[in-house]
Amino acid sequence: MNWSSHEFIWLDWAVLTLGIIAVICAVYISIVRDKRKMKGADSQDYLFGKGEPWWVIGAAIFAANIGSEHLVGLAGTGAKDGVGMAHWEMQGWMILILGWLFVPFYQLLNNKLGRIITMPEFLKFRYTKRTGTWLSVITLIAYILTKVSVTAFTGGIFFEFLLGIPFWYGALGLILITAVFTIFGGMKGVMTMSAIQTPILIIGSFLVLFLGLATLGDGSITQGWSSMMEFCGKLHNGYGTTHMFHWEEGDPMYHDYPGFVVFLGASIIGFWYWCTDQHIVQRVLGQRKGEDNREVMKRARRGTICAGYFKLLPVFMFLIPGMIAAALAADPAKYGFHMGADQTDAAFALMVKDVLPAGVKGLVTVGFVCALVTSLAAFFNSCATLFTEDFYKPLRPGKSEKHYVFAGRMATVAVVILGLLWMPVMMSMDTLYSYLQNIQSLLAPAMVAVFALGIFSKRITPKAGEWGLIGGFVIGMLRLLTNIITKNGNDPMSGAFWDCTSWFWQTNWLVFECWLLVFIIVMMFVISAFTKKASADQIAAITFTSDYRSQIRESWDWRDVAGSLGVIALCGAFYWYFF
Repeated sequence: MNWSSHEFIWLDWAVLTLGIIAVICAVYISIVRDKRKMKGADSQDYLFGKGEPWWVIGAAIFAANIGSEHLVGLAGTGAKDGVGMAHWEMQGWMILILGWLFVPFYQLLNNKLGRIITMPEFLKFRYTKRTGTWLSVITLIAYILTKVSVTAFTGGIFFEFLLGIPFWYGALGLILITAVFTIFGGMKGVMTMSAIQTPILIIGSFLVLFLGLATLGDGSITQGWSSMMEFCGKLHNGYGTTHMFHWEEGDPMYHDYPGFVVFLGASIIGFWYWCTDQHIVQRVLGQRKGEDNREVMKRARRGTICAGYFKLLPVFMFLIPGMIAAALAADPAKYGFHMGADQTDAAFALMVKDVLPAGVKGLVTVGFVCALVTSLAAFFNSCATLFTEDFYKPLRPGKSEKHYVFAGRMATVAVVILGLLWMPVMMSMDTLYSYLQNIQSLLAPAMVAVFALGIFSKRITPKAGEWGLIGGFVIGMLRLLTNIITKNGNDPMSGAFWDCTSWFWQTNWLVFECWLLVFIIVMMFVISAFTKKASADQIAAITFTSDYRSQIRESWDWRDVAGSLGVIALCGAFYWYFF
């Protein structure tokens, strides 16, 4: 047997098959046990789960974030542009804001409403009913544009290059498998698979990292790191791809990631994604009936701290292996590694095939398949939650729990179909990871402005929040439309109209994102000066009583503080090294 084979052999397929069967059995057993405790279907448990340990919450947050866009897009971006996109991944510090700041707010509303809330319900309570409805619409559109289509597309690429499965078979197969899993598994299935796949995914990815470095360094990992940094430091006309900030206009990456603006733009997207996006926040909202607020907040906060440490890993798990792949591909005669200039999105799959020994490839692929399914299932589950809780239940009250669960499943099917229809448009626009962040930059400013001002400012009126969300979304969609027409400004249109509006569609996407946020904030304050103030109940929704503040203080101790400072210190160290 050729243990160093660069292809999947019978042993890998056997390990992959047995591994998937084992995962299915483990998830099935977990679901059956949970249903016995539930004694019947319950839409709250199906959609949110029941209070999980903090380490499971941390793993679930991490697993919900890691998807095929990382396995394909992040590694591909590493091969092409080095650590330039690491700003979007080095955001463990942002997850701490979710645990320390937002969890208490969400839990406060849980207590006021007497049930678990969704993010649209938060806005309905603070602003107007229309504001919450619009957030549900925007979130579902975001899932179509950035989640379902991207995950299906990149999953197809990953399976094509790793397993030799034709692209569309892989993409549609991933959708079908995940749909079946989500329908029968619910949130309990997602949580269970998250706990199973997270260690496999981490160990497997680091095996790719270390064995890739050893290959590049002729057996020495440290020499491999030096060789990778030296090679990548000479790319892009000598400016290199080993630094996160690009200050000089002659740098080819400056026009896409100008100076410090890249950090600001990534932080805006991160704030929206980690603190207000339903599919992430949903991981920390589960609780047991009658459970004390202190325990809920403590478990949720420690789960986010745990996820903060996990979030430090993807750069090393995916992006740097992409950089290693670029260095190996530069000398195919020596290393036997072949990757064309137009195949950077295949970097990680090719690394798995080339550097891992037989058998291990199959085992590691189990973790990758679980990661794809878990990430997509998290989106499916959130779609069902948003539609059921924010649209269907208000329209059709008094139905059975099974009926609401079925309605949520049908809504998920509709989102999947729309996501697949969007794929051809997405494939014609830009490189994968740039496309993903570009779309998010158009959606994030409105979310950030409405949530941040809604919590921190009592002066913002309900109508200001409503029009801030709607106005920001409309402007973002207009920019998206011009991006499609002009191919992100690379195919400029001629004529008086296009000449007069060039500032709108040619402005750098990160600069546009920052100015859009400023515009929405100013607009909300202006509208607040001319519209009716929030009611006493709405203000009370964001005002902590002395008793509640005491509960928050009692929910953390020195271990939570030390753990959080550790996340911040590690993020800072990474920025210092790759500055």
